Amino acid sequence: MQISDLPYPDPGVPDARSGPRFLVWLGRGQLGGQAKSLCWGLLHFCGVAGLPYAVGLGVDAVVERDASRLLLVGGLLLVLGAAISVGDTMLHRTAVTNWITAAARVQQLLARKTAELGSALTRRVAAGEVVAVSTGDVERIGWFVEAVSRFLAAAFSVVAICVGLLFYAPAIGVVVAIGVPVLALSVLPLLPRATRRADVQREKAGKATELASDTVAGLRVLRGIGGEELFLGRYREASQDVREAAVRSARMWALISAIQVLLPGALLITVVWYGSALVLDGRLAVGELVAAFSAVATMLYPLRHFEEIAMAYSFSRPAARRAARVLELTRTDAAEPAAPAQAPAAGGDLYDPVTGLLAPAGRFTAVVCGDPDLAGRLAERLGGHPADGSGPAEGASVRLGGVALDDLALDTARTLVLVQDKEPVLLSGTLRELFDVPASGAVGPAAALAAAQCADVLDALLQSAPDGVDDPMDARITERGRSLSGGQRQRLALARSLATDPEVLVLDEPTSAVDSHTEARIADGIAALRAGRTTVVLASSPLLLDRADRVVLIHEGAVAASGTHRALLRAEPLYREVVTRETDEERRLARVEIVRLEEALTEIEESA
Repeated sequence: MQISDLPYPDPGVPDARSGPRFLVWLGRGQLGGQAKSLCWGLLHFCGVAGLPYAVGLGVDAVVERDASRLLLVGGLLLVLGAAISVGDTMLHRTAVTNWITAAARVQQLLARKTAELGSALTRRVAAGEVVAVSTGDVERIGWFVEAVSRFLAAAFSVVAICVGLLFYAPAIGVVVAIGVPVLALSVLPLLPRATRRADVQREKAGKATELASDTVAGLRVLRGIGGEELFLGRYREASQDVREAAVRSARMWALISAIQVLLPGALLITVVWYGSALVLDGRLAVGELVAAFSAVATMLYPLRHFEEIAMAYSFSRPAARRAARVLELTRTDAAEPAAPAQAPAAGGDLYDPVTGLLAPAGRFTAVVCGDPDLAGRLAERLGGHPADGSGPAEGASVRLGGVALDDLALDTARTLVLVQDKEPVLLSGTLRELFDVPASGAVGPAAALAAAQCADVLDALLQSAPDGVDDPMDARITERGRSLSGGQRQRLALARSLATDPEVLVLDEPTSAVDSHTEARIADGIAALRAGRTTVVLASSPLLLDRADRVVLIHEGAVAASGTHRALLRAEPLYREVVTRETDEERRLARVEIVRLEEALTEIEESA
């Protein structure tokens, strides 16, 4: 896999049963890249491993005054230098390629899972957790994949040096062969504690990120109620917790690094001391001592990769576990159908068996729910996204034209039924890019913007655009549309939904942030633009309800009444209570006033 080939046409189906299994699955998917990296790593580290013996041979040639042998050693050093240089360059190239491709695969998987779950993802996993997984955790996983081949090559070179010393200088080679495994395994007892501290740091960082995201998202509200200092204090406290956890984690890793410096230094001193004694006794040549000393000094470099792989695995294992926890989430608890059903013919009614809601084809249906949470769950279910309830009734699928949406392929279901929730997201980019979404082509951006009453939004975007931008479609929208008011963002999102022109459009409180005059015009625009198309609006605004062809009242999870807005106002007290926000006391006073008026009319009639 080359970087130029990214993204993957198909990132595959991950093994998300655990973090280690997920890492193994990633490794199996990059065996070719790992093999290339390993080969170049072997060339590099074998060149490094050969240096001590070449130096030892050179010292022996100088002691014996053998010029031809010294010349051969010089040639050998040139070859080893070239191998080290070329191997290091290509090892870095291939290892970074492995890191980028692994990270890209994980990000692709997370993006697909996010698209599959939709808004249900943040109900199961905190938003800060999702951000942390898709950024920092992806980098840690890629780091481990990158470090594997480098570690294997380094381990091979360490073994080669030890074995070579046993044959080249057995007396001193035994000391090195015993000391190196001790060096390699010395930090293992400290790794679990270091991993736990790193997990604590990462958990606190995730909470701080989530708090910061929530604070920025609600900054306008905080300023309105004077709560900026309160949330700033909370974030300051969370930030200090992260700092303290990071310091505790860094202390442990600093201890591990200190051990990796102290013990090799002790081994080097032991080799020099013991080797010098052997030279004085005549049991070891000077060249052999130089070779042993050079070998131990050289091994400090590959031994660093033992620490790196331990650190990479300690950080990547919990990161992979968190990524696997997100990737193992599914849309429903029920098993997916073996083969997706065929899409229904156009013009079918939308029916929800849970509530009994029926939205006739080609009609503008308004739905009134006294419970906003119920309205949100209903909107999701109407789009083929069942709620997380465990009961069979709660998980029953909505049907379009008699076909269960959950039996359709996900892309097909979302093409047929588009759901705009209460808080639609505007991505950064130009307005033209915002409308670059899959659509039927029957409704253009201009018509959708006009129906959503976005004229003032276009003017605001054009005023904030840099010089030279004359078309509001080329004006840029900041991240999540933060430079716009809540009503402006809501209208732009509505216009985007209208431009897609799906067979069924479900809108959840599309005008909750606009004034009544604008809302009335938007209601007329929706009714005109969606004429002949199935439209379901969940709202309690009389202005929207009065424009609907049919209004359905949902009470305690089931249809309680249906009819026109005005008929329901007259005949249904519960509907009147939800729509007009009429309290029990107000209803009592109204009844008293009606009785008084009736009595007054009776008296007038009698006196006449």
